[in-house]
Amino acid sequence: MIEEQVFFCPYCGELISMLLDKSVVHQQYIEDCEVCCRPIEIRYMVEHEEITSFEARSIEQ
Repeated sequence: MIEEQVFFCPYCGELISMLLDKSVVHQQYIEDCEVCCRPIEIRYMVEHEEITSFEARSIEQ
């Protein structure tokens, strides 16, 4: 139960994608941007095997 999520990096603005595991109801973790290598906080929720919310935000001040 993996799904690709495409979004813009909150730092460099480049379009990037990540694979999300839909078998876990709630996830929160840090992953680096593929382009600028800055840390992005990823949060998402799953209901009935569908992603119901997704957020990718910067963690640096």
